[in-house]
Amino acid sequence: MARITASVYTSHVPAIGAAIDLGKTQEPYWQPLFKGYEFSKQWMKDNKPDVIFLVYNDHATAFSLDMIPTFAIGTAAEFTPADEGFGPRPVPKVIGHPDLASHIAHSVIQQDFDLTIVNKMAVDHGLTVPLSLMCGEPAAWPCPVIPFAVNVVQYPVPSGQRCFNLGQAIRKAVESYDEDLNVHIWGTGGMSHQLQGARAGLINREWDNAWLDQMITNPAICAQTPHIDYVREAGSEGVELVMWLIARGAMQDVADSARSVSVRHRFYHVPASNTAVGHLILENS
Repeated sequence: MARITASVYTSHVPAIGAAIDLGKTQEPYWQPLFKGYEFSKQWMKDNKPDVIFLVYNDHATAFSLDMIPTFAIGTAAEFTPADEGFGPRPVPKVIGHPDLASHIAHSVIQQDFDLTIVNKMAVDHGLTVPLSLMCGEPAAWPCPVIPFAVNVVQYPVPSGQRCFNLGQAIRKAVESYDEDLNVHIWGTGGMSHQLQGARAGLINREWDNAWLDQMITNPAICAQTPHIDYVREAGSEGVELVMWLIARGAMQDVADSARSVSVRHRFYHVPASNTAVGHLILENS
């Protein structure tokens, strides 16, 4: 059967993609951030998955206020980088895994989660920046990717508990797939940041790091965090962290308390374009 062996968590700040694309990664402002992903890029080479299930949010690119799916799974054979107003990022197209994606959709819907099935979709920085951070600038991404878009832009957005439970359903779906596949699940977005209003530029180091601690040791408590706490403590865009809970819910220790996860890498850096950058790699032991 297929299995989830690891989860990756990272911010997906659009300016990070621009810094990579414009060759600015060694400039003094950006160098400390990219140094924090050096381990991660080597880890990816040493632990290359067969498929990445990548949880992210669309930034009014594939979707708009005309249509707002809460959870949308990409089932296409490929996904092109989106033009977000400055031309598409110069990165490889994303190759999908239609068979596994369709199986996950069927299984998760049968577990009473409603998904929007998307057969054609451009993918924006929410998906491509994490791939760049973890994989560098290859001619092709190292494996197929299943995009999973979550609405954290327009209220109402899903609760952390709903996302955590969905991660558990995704794990069951993956494990019921009748092919020996090594799957990584990534949760992206966050951490504390606010892009508008009187609190624009808000960053809360203490809250971010406490949340990371709890994500590792007691994610079920993280899942109970109400939306107002994210907004008050981590800014209006801090609610993106509910997407991390999908990936965390898919790890083995959530389903079986006798099993454990190991922290392979943890990194935190501020600021990156007025955003706190958080990053974790967890492996199933």
